Amino acid sequence: MKATNTNTSETMKREYDFTGVSGVRGKYHKAYRKGHTVTIHNDDGTATVQYFTQEDGTVMLEPDVRKYFSTEEAVNKALRMLISVFPEKNRKMETAR
Repeated sequence: MKATNTNTSETMKREYDFTGVSGVRGKYHKAYRKGHTVTIHNDDGTATVQYFTQEDGTVMLEPDVRKYFSTEEAVNKALRMLISVFPEKNRKMETAR
């Protein structure tokens, strides 16, 4: 769940006025799935570049699906329930592929 801050006028500096500005949700999600590069600028003037990809087994949920599952346990529980609906014969065929 997202925490909401009701005291934005007290905690935000005046120069950070975002009135009338809207963001785009999921703007970079496709690029993030492909992998991303982070450049770390060191104090000695050198730069270290690191490339990140998703770990094996990582699953990214689309926003419309994500709103129904608040935790990974909820996702796994729902998928296990769905798996139990499949006939045993089909489950064996799917795991053999």
